[in-house]
Order: sequence, then structure tokens, then C-alpha cells
Amino acid sequence: MAGSKEIRTKIKSVQNTRKITKAMEMVAASKMRKAQDRMRHSRPYADKVRNIAAHLAGANPDYQHPFLVRRDTVKKAGIIVVSTDKGLCGGLNTNVLRLVTNQLRELERQGVQVEASAIGNKGFGFLSRIGARIVSHVVQLGDTPHLEKLIGPVKILLDAYAAGEIDVVYIGYTRFINTMKQEPVLEQLLPLSADRLQEESPEYAWDYIYEPDAQTVLDELLLRYVESLVYQAVAENMASEQSARMVAMKAASDNAKKVIDDLQLSYNKARQAAITKELSEIVGGAAAV
Repeated sequence: MAGSKEIRTKIKSVQNTRKITKAMEMVAASKMRKAQDRMRHSRPYADKVRNIAAHLAGANPDYQHPFLVRRDTVKKAGIIVVSTDKGLCGGLNTNVLRLVTNQLRELERQGVQVEASAIGNKGFGFLSRIGARIVSHVVQLGDTPHLEKLIGPVKILLDAYAAGEIDVVYIGYTRFINTMKQEPVLEQLLPLSADRLQEESPEYAWDYIYEPDAQTVLDELLLRYVESLVYQAVAENMASEQSARMVAMKAASDNAKKVIDDLQLSYNKARQAAITKELSEIVGGAAAV
């Protein structure tokens, strides 16, 4: 059994660790509430843009935007990986990166070339380690996502798709369900699926007058729509990150408390054994005299 001094040192060390994890849990809880509010506040804009895009897609204008055109054959694909900049959030990044890895293997098996764009330090490091072709990346986003930081790296894939260089674009991120549950998803971003647009499609057709013309309006609107999808994915991922970190730090604090209790019990046993030994020596010495 370890000595009393060694056990006291371990107890002190675990207590200091528990103070850190407890503080991180409280900070993550505060950031989680802000991230959830930000995520919910961005949904009305995304819903409204989707609603308008659905109306315009059903209006059947003379001009058809490239984002709505499905390619017959897929020779080259793009994938946007949304991850966190920091760790200590459980298996959040591992789960979404596993989905991305499976998709990359499936595309390679089909002979499809893949270009990747990384949002977040963990995803960028992962793609670099596996040797993926990274065409753009952005890290150190902070606690608040800013569209001007996101759209630059993402626009490289969007422009490549519009130019016909890429046939399909996917986005992988972690969707926020609730505080205790986050779901990793990998969705097709481009071409825009009919199911996604039909969620808000009306049963009747609207007639539009385009100013200056249908091409200019659709180009601007669908670009904003795709930007809103990317921003919403990053906002969902940040809310999931803080929730996962809060849960992970709470579990670490609880485990540290159990370790402290076990060490305290061992310390008491060692201390009692030392006292019993001293008493035995005193009694033995007195009996010898």
C-alpha cells in the first residue's frame, strides 16, 4: 500500500484537476445557452430563404441555376467538413469524422476524385493526416460564427460546382438535438435536392416579375440560400460542441470525486495502519521493560 504522504499528494492533484473540470463545465454551460440562442435565431432567416427559393424553383423560369441541375455522372466531388477548434468534447469530432471517412472511401471505390474544405482545426488536422486534397480551410472561428469568415473557403467549392468542375458537394457536421444528444450527419449540399426545397413548397404556383432578370435574381438568392445552409450547419455544430463539452466535463468532475473518495479511504486505512503499528510498538516496548 502506498504511503500516506504519496496518497495525500494524489488527492491534492485530483482535487486540482476537479476544480479545472468543474470550471470548464460551468463555462461550457454558459456558452451552450448562447450558442443555442444563436442557432435558433438563425433558423427563421434560413426558413424564409428556403421558402422563397422553393417558390422560385416552382415558378419554372426560363433560366435554371447550376445549383439546381443534377449531373448524370459524378467524376469529382467536394466535401465540407465542419468540426471544432478545441477538444475535450467527448466523441463529437470522432463521430462526424468517421462518417466523412466512410464517404471518402465510398467515393474512392467508385473512382471519384474528392476535394475537401475544412471548417475547424480538428477537421483540418484529420484531413491533413489522411492525405486528402484540401483546397481551402478556416480555423479559429471563436465562439461566434461569422459568415464573412466562412464564405471565403466554402465559395471555392461553390464556384467550382457552378463552373462544372465538381459534380456534387457534401457537408458533414454535428446536428444539435438536445443537451444530451447530438447527431453526426453528412448531407448533400449541391445540387439542391428537391426534397429540401419542397419542404416549404406551396400547393399553388406563384407568378413572378423579375427585376432586372431571372438569372440575376436566382444567382443572388440561391447563393444566399447555400450560405445560410453552411452558416446553420456551423451554428448547429457550435451548439453541439458546447453541449458535448459540458457533459464531458461533468462526467470528468464526477469521476474525479469518486477517485478522491477512494483515495481518501486508502489514506484513512494507511493512517490507521500506521497508528496501530505505533501503538503495537509502544505496547511491546512497555511489556519488554
